[in-house]
Amino acid sequence: MSETDPKSVQDLTAVVQTLLQQMQDKFQTMSDQIIGRNILSPLQRMRAWRRLREKTQSRRVKGRHEGSLPDGEHN
Repeated sequence: MSETDPKSVQDLTAVVQTLLQQMQDKFQTMSDQIIGRNILSPLQRMRAWRRLREKTQSRRVKGRHEGSLPDGEHN
């Protein structure tokens, strides 16, 4: 194995998180390009943007530390 291979669960987690972030960034770029080219009708663009925003926000909440609560939630 090379020296850059993950050595622990934490290392592997960091690698996977980085890969997922890169994939999300690429998807966002492609989505922006599609919307920017006016391929979709205005109503479809608005719906697509809302869905993307909701997915992004839900991922941010899921990505938080297990011990923390999403904004607005209290113990």
